[in-house]
Formats: sequence, C-alpha cells, structure tokens
Amino acid sequence: MYLLRHGQTEFNVRKLVQGRCDSPLTELGEQQAHTAAAWLAAHGVEPDAIVSSPLGRAMQTARIVASELSFVGEVRPEPGIIERAYGSFEKGPHDALPCDVWDPGEALVPFGGEGSRALAERMVAALAADIGEPGVRTLLAVSHGSASRQLIRATLPAGAEYPKRLPNCAVMVFDFDEEARRFTFCGLHDPAAITG
Repeated sequence: MYLLRHGQTEFNVRKLVQGRCDSPLTELGEQQAHTAAAWLAAHGVEPDAIVSSPLGRAMQTARIVASELSFVGEVRPEPGIIERAYGSFEKGPHDALPCDVWDPGEALVPFGGEGSRALAERMVAALAADIGEPGVRTLLAVSHGSASRQLIRATLPAGAEYPKRLPNCAVMVFDFDEEARRFTFCGLHDPAAITG
C-alpha cells in the first residue's frame, strides 16, 4: 500500500490548524502532487484502487495523482482516513494548542478533538477493508499529516523511531499481511527532495 499526504495548503502556509476544516492547495501544493505522481510512476506503482480522505485538499491531490498515473477508475472518498478532529482548536494557530500539533496523543479529547488511539484504529480498519476489496493488490490512499503519522506509529514495533513530521506529498510504503490483517511500515519517501 502507498499512502500519500496531501499537497501544501493555504492553512499549511499560515500555520493554522486544519483537521476537519479545509483549505485549498496552493500552487506549490499542486506541483507537489504532480511530483509525487511522477515518483510513483517512475517506481512502477500501478494502483488497482485509489481512495482519499473526503476533505477537498486530499481529494484534489488524489485527482491530480490519478490523472498523472492515467488511472482509469474513480478516486473513492474514504471517510475512515480523514484527518483527526482538533475540536475547538480548528482554524486556530498551531502555537495555541496545548500540545504537539502533529502528535497530540489524547490531549485534544477534552476539547472535542480526537485521540491518537482512536485515530490509529480507524485508519487501520478503513485501509485494511480497502486493500481487502476483490481485485485490489496495490492500494494508493491520500490522507493527512497527523492521521498518517498515527498509522505509521501503529504499524511499527513498540519504541521504534517514527518521523516527527511528514512533508506535504510524502509517500509512505506499507506491506499488508492479509492473514493477520496487519500493516507494516516499510519506508518514507519525499519526492520533492529526491533528485533522480
């Protein structure tokens, strides 16, 4: 499975919290999506299915990538991989949060936000169902920074290092064990930082 973070958005530039709220891709964000698609194509990735968080920034990224890969199917919205809810901190500045914006643990729950355990569980469940669909051997999913970090964390051995932040349009690679219904994190690639 290939998991892609969406391209840069206006809120990313302004350092505003965007969980369930949305803001459009910037021109750079669109270019990042094209670059990620070129990286996927150069590495022979031919998805059988493409799913995306239903938020506009992820769907826009997914549609650019699908077009660049000449994907003939539809990009399917997958609510299970939407970004975490940040509760009352949505649309506010990153530095207003009482915790790390990228890895808040359970600190947002009292403010109407979503905890990391619940987020990881729904990400695993949704993506396992998607990759388990008939005819799907290679899945491409487009999601978000905090949601993707929690999936990485859930698929690594306890205590293993995981990325502090994920660049926009980072490509994460996972193996999926059909019998155990378990993902294993295999690596992270930043197509914008790779030359060649």
